[in-house]
Amino acid sequence: MIGILIFPDFQLLDAAGPASVFEMARRFAPAAPPVQMIAVQSGPVRSSSGVEVLAARLPSANAITTLVVAGGLGVDAATECRKTLAFVRRLARRGVRVASVCSGAYVLAAAGLLDGRKATTHWCRTQDFVSRYPKVRLDPDRIFLRDGHVWTSAGISAGIDLALAIAAEDHGDGVAKDIACQLVLYHRRSGGQSQFSSLLELKTPNGRFGPLLTWVREHLGKPITVEMLADRAGLSPRHFARVFTAETGSTPSKAIERLRLEVAREHVQSSGDLIERVAEATGFRDPERMRRAFVRAFGQPPQALRRAARKT
Repeated sequence: MIGILIFPDFQLLDAAGPASVFEMARRFAPAAPPVQMIAVQSGPVRSSSGVEVLAARLPSANAITTLVVAGGLGVDAATECRKTLAFVRRLARRGVRVASVCSGAYVLAAAGLLDGRKATTHWCRTQDFVSRYPKVRLDPDRIFLRDGHVWTSAGISAGIDLALAIAAEDHGDGVAKDIACQLVLYHRRSGGQSQFSSLLELKTPNGRFGPLLTWVREHLGKPITVEMLADRAGLSPRHFARVFTAETGSTPSKAIERLRLEVAREHVQSSGDLIERVAEATGFRDPERMRRAFVRAFGQPPQALRRAARKT
């Protein structure tokens, strides 16, 4: 059985996302284990959104094959619950695969499972997490990480990516792909991907130039010039460049390169496409040009990032 551990004021999607993945796994792989919400006390458990979820009482350690710990506003209380920590430690001693979503990593850290291990959690909790658990090798810029039998993931929706990776390990990439298609996911994100989006990092991405930036991201394979963007914005090239920089904090050319890098990195880490094909599809055209851009932005060439992603 796959157990999803919840507690009062847990984040609903932290639990429901992985649960949906594991439910779908049983449709495509009948031998896949069932999934169940579990808690220290059986009965309805109220999430931070107010929605209540029925949970079974913590089962025996022998009944669990994989444990997923949700995060949420109530995680601090969960880290101080002796029954919760004892249960997590008992499973870890048996070698059970233990995973966390978002701030659920705090529970694993409080139980001592993350000492000396690589782990991740939601980026906004980085400073607090590091100060509370200095023995953990935290990487705040990963979608999910695996270190031995312990898995951790970033904020909320990243729990779906983690669950898909677990499904792929247990049932094969084909089943994981079928699950992703059934859930209407754009693509499966690899663990090595960044938690951050270039569109979100630009100032006012939902302002005047929001639709334009979205258009750029959807047409990166085509040649894109400042003149072309200025024409779409209804401005002269000179005025467009000045206003765009003031509103987004980036020049048009730098913004285009950041978007090309983000999409290229996604393809490099989550697909087996040739580097040359990725460079062509994202508008870099020349693989060497893309390699230099990767080194400037990430400190590593595309091939190194792909190897690192496959190890997570």
